[in-house]
Amino acid sequence: WDETHFGKMGSYYINRTFFFDVHPPLGKMLIGLTGYLSGYDGTFPFQKPGDRYEQHNYIGMRAFCAFLGSCLVPFAYLTVLELSKSLPAALLTAFILIFDTGCITLSQYILLDPILMFFLMGAVLSMVKCNSCADRPFSASWWFWLSLTGVNLAGAMGVKFVGLFVVLLVGLNTIYDLWDLLGNLSLSLVVFGKHLLARVLCLILLPLALYTATFAVHFAVLNKSGPGDGFFSSAFQSQLIGNNLHNVSVPEHLAYGSVVTMKNLRMAGGYLHSHWHLYPEGVGARQQQVTAYLHKDLNNLWIIKKHDSVTADLSDPSSPVEFVRHGDIIRLEHKETSRNLHSHQHEAPLTRKHFQVTGYGINGTGDSNDFWRIEVVGRKAGNLIKVLRSQVRLTHVATGCILGSSGKTLPKWGWEQVEVTCTPYLKETPNSLWNFEDHINPKLPNISLDVLKPSFAEVLLESHMVMIRGNSGLKPKDNEVTSKPWHWPINYQGLRFCGVNETDYRVYLLGNPVIWWLNLVTIGLYLLIAACTAVTLKRGVQLTPELKELSRVMLRGGGQITLGWLLHYLPFFMMGRVLYFHHYFPAMLFSSMLTGITWDTLLKFCAGLLSPSTTARKVYGGGFLALVLLIVYSFYLFHPLSYGMKGPMASDPSSPMAGLRWMDSWEF
Repeated sequence: WDETHFGKMGSYYINRTFFFDVHPPLGKMLIGLTGYLSGYDGTFPFQKPGDRYEQHNYIGMRAFCAFLGSCLVPFAYLTVLELSKSLPAALLTAFILIFDTGCITLSQYILLDPILMFFLMGAVLSMVKCNSCADRPFSASWWFWLSLTGVNLAGAMGVKFVGLFVVLLVGLNTIYDLWDLLGNLSLSLVVFGKHLLARVLCLILLPLALYTATFAVHFAVLNKSGPGDGFFSSAFQSQLIGNNLHNVSVPEHLAYGSVVTMKNLRMAGGYLHSHWHLYPEGVGARQQQVTAYLHKDLNNLWIIKKHDSVTADLSDPSSPVEFVRHGDIIRLEHKETSRNLHSHQHEAPLTRKHFQVTGYGINGTGDSNDFWRIEVVGRKAGNLIKVLRSQVRLTHVATGCILGSSGKTLPKWGWEQVEVTCTPYLKETPNSLWNFEDHINPKLPNISLDVLKPSFAEVLLESHMVMIRGNSGLKPKDNEVTSKPWHWPINYQGLRFCGVNETDYRVYLLGNPVIWWLNLVTIGLYLLIAACTAVTLKRGVQLTPELKELSRVMLRGGGQITLGWLLHYLPFFMMGRVLYFHHYFPAMLFSSMLTGITWDTLLKFCAGLLSPSTTARKVYGGGFLALVLLIVYSFYLFHPLSYGMKGPMASDPSSPMAGLRWMDSWEF
């Protein structure tokens, strides 16, 4: 499954090969580092799930992820212990995470999820520990936990953007704390200012510095050209060893007969591209598709020709060189298909009120809709056009529209490439500006162009724009198992990690059903108990000290955990990108901690209603033991999901999983 992605990215770090991914780099860097330290040489291809590792030393990378996944148990245990001051509540939480088949499956492979959850739980634990030091502010332990919260926030953000949710949780907790301190009249405003500065330093500046440092290391390590080059600007690519723009030597000025590639200046705008496929019936004119493509490809090559030269052979070495100038009217002929870049008043495929751009004509012979005026931003008529440096605009002579990349991803018929349109709106944006990147013309001398290297801030901004665009472009592929957020808490459908047939070794990501359904019931139960407790306190009902403490744990401790669950779950309902079952696991950690706190409080309350203390202890102990045994027994039933199933499928009575497919949607 995703080992094919993240294992491969670990290899890229070891080989120092540049790549593009929709997530920040920290998780993959740590995987690459552990692989390197444990003797992996970065040569395994990671082509498809099920490929054998043979002699490649992959154990170190898996062990690293498994170790971080194992740390979730003590982190959750200590967090609940701190919030509830109850050993049984902490133990119940630990049992839930130890015996959850989903957490085990997700932690034992080379994936980003255990790394993300490690930092996430580390941030929550540090935050809770820091809150418990509130009575001794500015002490060594207070500074330690506050700083550690900041470090963990940087870690969570540096692995996946989902880390933003825990940043939000810590942020809301900090605002609540500061608001509380502001109302404390025994504190002077100077002391309050110190509290504010300490939090700005440890929870904003420190995480930002560490997060930025991960990108600095990322760019320093990945200094060789690789599969991610085309997603980035020409200036960025010029820094990569082996890229055709690194220490580039090309003809400086554009001439007729030159073979060029054109890159859109929009972030992740892509190269002007065409291929033999036509637009489908009902999408404008049924002519050859023109798109923007993010990868380097032979179909990105275009020949610059005069608009009126039909027969002149510009490739003839004896013909004089004629340079292209600002304001010239040109034709662009696609090198592979010999069709001209063309536009007309048919509507573009996706963007309304824009015109369609196509490839038209036979062997370069087309019509007047193939003519484009080339203009350089900020230059006068007659100026020459420089490769890489000149920002050009192509205006369609017949309609007056401007060639641009809309940034929208075409459907399957357009190979999920980016839409190219001709916009009648003459506003100047990066979408409608291009630069010439590759330039081949044997009649012109090559000149070494020392391209203006971008600053680190520009590179950082560009990489984030490309990642955000990549994330929003993640749409489900044909026959791909995706899921909806409402599926997750009910454990509606798992994810097949490997193996399909009886002969395969099969691993299936599914939460332990008893644990997940207990967590789900507990969320409803908690909301009911919390509402009753809040009403009771509001009405001024006199409570015993024990009940007061229980109500404090439920409202303050349980409230923080519930907020964490909501922040890590509800945003997925608003996301347009493709979603998978494993996206729920950070929220599942919070619901497991809530289960520990809620059932411990409920059992204590029930035991408190009984008069002899021995009976109360028996009820409490019996309830706790029943929950633990239920969890352990359910793990005994479902553990083959994590550790691998062999032999007959679950539908066969002789299968070890026979009778355990409690829901038809489970695919094991």
